Amino acid sequence: MFEKVLIANRGEIALRIQRACRELGIKTVAVHSEADREAKYVKLADESVCIGPAPSSQSYLNIPAVISAAEVTDAEAIHPGYGFLSENADFAERVEQSGFVFIGPRADTIRLMGDKVSAKDAMKKAGVPCVPGSDGALGDDPDEIMRMAKQIGYPVIIKAAGGGGGRGMRVVHTEAALISSVNMTKAEAQAAFGNPTVYMEKFLTQPRHIEIQVLADEHGNAVYLGERDCSMQRRHQKILEEAPAPGVDRTLIATIGERCAEACRTIGYRGAGTFEFLYENNEFYFIEMNTRVQVEHPVTELISGVDIVQTQLRVAAGEKLPFKQKDIKLHGHAIECRINAEDSHTFVPSPGRITGFHMPGGPGVRVDTHAYQNYMVPPHYDSMIGKLLTYGDTREQAIARMRIALSEMVVEGIKTNIPLHVELMNDAAFHQGGISIHYLENKLGIHSK
Repeated sequence: MFEKVLIANRGEIALRIQRACRELGIKTVAVHSEADREAKYVKLADESVCIGPAPSSQSYLNIPAVISAAEVTDAEAIHPGYGFLSENADFAERVEQSGFVFIGPRADTIRLMGDKVSAKDAMKKAGVPCVPGSDGALGDDPDEIMRMAKQIGYPVIIKAAGGGGGRGMRVVHTEAALISSVNMTKAEAQAAFGNPTVYMEKFLTQPRHIEIQVLADEHGNAVYLGERDCSMQRRHQKILEEAPAPGVDRTLIATIGERCAEACRTIGYRGAGTFEFLYENNEFYFIEMNTRVQVEHPVTELISGVDIVQTQLRVAAGEKLPFKQKDIKLHGHAIECRINAEDSHTFVPSPGRITGFHMPGGPGVRVDTHAYQNYMVPPHYDSMIGKLLTYGDTREQAIARMRIALSEMVVEGIKTNIPLHVELMNDAAFHQGGISIHYLENKLGIHSK
């Protein structure tokens, strides 16, 4: 096992990784921007290094600064968390070339799965079902593009191969709008991602967003830890997640899960990863793979009893997975509410000082947060200040506990989205389960009229 790990991230995930390291007896190095100098995880780390000013481009995305921090502190490995450099294949490569272990997949795996065209191709070969669409990148022949769209059936969606985070997508409903939409998406993809490659898929009208958590080691072992339902989202940004997904046939989950594990074995995957699917009419359609730990990994930890971050560390150190698929037993139900520093309905960020802070407790309650009373929420980064999770024997119990936990939660001095979560816990459609990815936007649209 490593003696010292550098955590190349900030916020609640930096604290989460730090706790996993401390439990394994690993010393931690926190890198931070000038804006995060007073952060809890910086104070708790064995060592800390300031790697630049507040803008992430000059600090958390500054590869030479992160590598230098690892060198001066004699760290052995670097954990990238999520976001920032976590899915940057060039960073993973630089880490390994500099003599450190990258706690995640190899650079070539990140490249393969980071390009959505090559990822879909790899998944098709592994027998993972994909959304009907183009066999690879779209060419320049407008007649061929129109023929393909007609064959797939409208509406279709044009996607950037290098896109992510909800950007680089355009839905097309008619043939008349097709070619101009393809050209616009190509131009946007080049500007945003430096890669003009786009592909076409069938646009599913009322899908759910369901993902499969996998863990794999470098000895050819891979398991899946069930699924998460992440359909409560706005502009492709998740608000609330739960596990397991309500109302989905367990034998279907087992079939898809095993295919995902087999895909990991086929591509030589190492570490934690997530296969994201759209689910409609009892069919799963692969859309992308996240080659890192997810924000919502704790709901899976709660129902599986597996510490995903510790497993990442063990696998990166060369250990075999400590369990087989038959050892994975899922119990109960878990819900995660992302607590963001933002207006509950306009979603405008609300940075500033937290003047009052009280976290809930009680049976089945978990809070992952780096915030505290008098903490200054900086304006430079993602607005999430923490995650509130509840676990119960049943979904109904998890919801009841979340209602109570939200009522106990106090964050003063800034605006948060707690009122929205309170509303969702009382929403009839959410209670019923099985909402689509468009549900929240439609609900908020009704409210704004």
